[in-house]
Amino acid sequence: MSSTPHCITAADISAAAEILAGHALRTPVMTSHQADHLTGAKLFFKCENFQRVGAFKFRGAYNAIAQLSEAQRKAGVIAFSSGNHAQAMALAARELGVNVTIVMPNDAPETKLAATRGYGANVVIYQRHSENREEITQRLAAEQGLSIVPPYDYPQVMAGQGTATKELIEEVGPLDVLLVSTGGGGLLSGSAIAAHHWSPGCRVYGVEPQAGNDVQQAFRSGQPVRIPVPKTIADGAQTQQVGTLTFPIIQQYVEDILTVTDAQLCRQMRFFMERMKMVVEPTGCLAAAAAMNSLLDLRGKKVGVIVSGGNVDVDKIAQYLAMGAQE
Repeated sequence: MSSTPHCITAADISAAAEILAGHALRTPVMTSHQADHLTGAKLFFKCENFQRVGAFKFRGAYNAIAQLSEAQRKAGVIAFSSGNHAQAMALAARELGVNVTIVMPNDAPETKLAATRGYGANVVIYQRHSENREEITQRLAAEQGLSIVPPYDYPQVMAGQGTATKELIEEVGPLDVLLVSTGGGGLLSGSAIAAHHWSPGCRVYGVEPQAGNDVQQAFRSGQPVRIPVPKTIADGAQTQQVGTLTFPIIQQYVEDILTVTDAQLCRQMRFFMERMKMVVEPTGCLAAAAAMNSLLDLRGKKVGVIVSGGNVDVDKIAQYLAMGAQE
């Protein structure tokens, strides 16, 4: 356990909440009698699929751009993303009057690509399996004098993401357990800091796709682990390595990293649509799938579940729901 001061604090999350007031939505917290019955717990779903751009990412993106200097804003910003951070950066930049370039993979979901362009971003496409998005981003930033806002390993992004858990605890009170979708660890690290401060007894768990368990490997080995680009329908969690800023927070404040299969994600998508009447993307189902598949004994517990996003190609929804019906 590290005793080194971390890059964000609860005060940073509170400051982010003030910046986001009137810009990010205070998303609903939903419950389900069926989910409670199946788990023996009281589950509170923080529905960031109803956030602006359809994902929690708007929180971090807006908070980050809002805190840039006037000179940095005038020069413009650049980011890399498979979709949700891309859309979030595009919309936040538009609202703040900042030009933005987004480096996106060639296999990004069409809905996310179209939305990013629709918000006015300049999109640069790269080949996910043969090109390095960080290298492309750094080259363009150097050539054009742009400020890089990474999708997770950036203090203002992490603090912004932590506001979702702050809101959840303010609404429902202290939690016993918090389950958080995990890619590079921006949402998880911000959530862990928020839970530690506003609900000190809460046990926080990250949840990854089984095919892309880089954070789980890092957590259990004690050092970052880099994996090949994972093949999973959870496109928002296809990260290859945990962030250098997010990892120390995860090490100190997170109990464990859990994993779920693509089949379990499909079943969770189906549950959300049938029982709770809402569309949730595969990555957004990670935390809920961990709860609903009994990866933890949650009986008698008060459990927060971060539903991280709802952006999924319409033509893939039927495919995923059909997969979710197969047992």
